[in-house]
Amino acid sequence: MRPRFIDIHAHTNFTAFDADRKQVVERALAAGVWMINIGTQEDTSKKAVEMTREFPEGVYAIVGLHPVHANASFHDAEELGDDAKGFTSRGETFNKDFYRKLIKEGGAKVVGIGECGLDYFRAQSPEEIKRQKDAFTAQIELALELDLPLMLHVRNAYRDVLDILKPYKEKYGDKLRGDAHFFAGTVEDAREFLDLGFHLSYTGVVTFAKQYVELVKATPIDRIMSETDCPYVAPVPERGKRNEPSFVTHIADKIAGIKDMNVDECRSQLVENAFKLFKLTS
Repeated sequence: MRPRFIDIHAHTNFTAFDADRKQVVERALAAGVWMINIGTQEDTSKKAVEMTREFPEGVYAIVGLHPVHANASFHDAEELGDDAKGFTSRGETFNKDFYRKLIKEGGAKVVGIGECGLDYFRAQSPEEIKRQKDAFTAQIELALELDLPLMLHVRNAYRDVLDILKPYKEKYGDKLRGDAHFFAGTVEDAREFLDLGFHLSYTGVVTFAKQYVELVKATPIDRIMSETDCPYVAPVPERGKRNEPSFVTHIADKIAGIKDMNVDECRSQLVENAFKLFKLTS
């Protein structure tokens, strides 16, 4: 049986949930919310896969290297938003063998590669950007090898990400697919990702930031997905709290309002989109 909602981009595998992880996941599942936990480096990717075994229904994983972890760097609340605690990335090189093995161990519950892409909020030097691009292309290649979708992270770098993806699209066609998570580009950027066959997912910011209305209206309903990106950016009416997967209901309902759709029909379509892209199983 399908869930009522899917949070396609959660981080309950992060340390922010160490004290009450089980309760958070169970609260979501009880509300009919399934989730995909997203890895950002080797340890969080491994934890995401471990959680699929702890919760055999309704919890999936995507594994990979976030662009900010391609370099040793500090990331503060200005960058992360809300009241998020800062962290220091030690910097990792994407290890295809490690992730290939992890995906094999996770089986059908590992449903994508990422979150990967480019993030220029802090990265400035040619060396930092090169490391991000090298990690990104390695993950594109692994996704194509294993026939898995990409979970994209893009910040201040939409043009470069599109330019990297387009040659792969020309060569591999529909095999290259994925989601541009926390989409915050222009309407034109959105159209280019849609032309590449990608989906766009929206977070809690749609519940309080008016500039997202135009983006959501411009995205066909069969190419939209909803996500929390928890523990960050809780939606209205949960602002100021640590975000969690059960809050995705507010985001889905806001999307329905923007699209002037029946709420149940919108929820059903968002779930269908996730099942189709990530080939989810019950």
